[in-house]
Amino acid sequence: MKRLAIDVQPGEYTVARLEPDAPVPAALLERPGFVSVTRTLAELSVICASGDEPEGARVEAGWRLLTVRGPLAFQLTGIIAALANELAAAGVALFTLSTFDTDHVLVKRADLERAVNALRGAGHEVALPG
Repeated sequence: MKRLAIDVQPGEYTVARLEPDAPVPAALLERPGFVSVTRTLAELSVICASGDEPEGARVEAGWRLLTVRGPLAFQLTGIIAALANELAAAGVALFTLSTFDTDHVLVKRADLERAVNALRGAGHEVALPG
């Protein structure tokens, strides 16, 4: 795996779950910053800045967002696998998602330092927010 440049984003994030037929929280999509909405037959999942969670959602708060600097070519393979393996070896649980341009990994706030150390130890560049 080639060396990746990873940016730790400022702030905390929440992963929220709504019922599958819930309306997409449109107000979240109008705010600047990172928001992800995914609907399946079983749920509507939202990742957003902590404090912006949709009302009535089941939430898992306290995540930090690490973004692989992109854009990444679609034909690249093994990026998430490499990050997941490196974090798993360090005992860090993760939540991943990908966008058109890049990949993102969320780790619990309490595990951030361990995650950064593991990724740096594997040869990746990790930039903390300034």
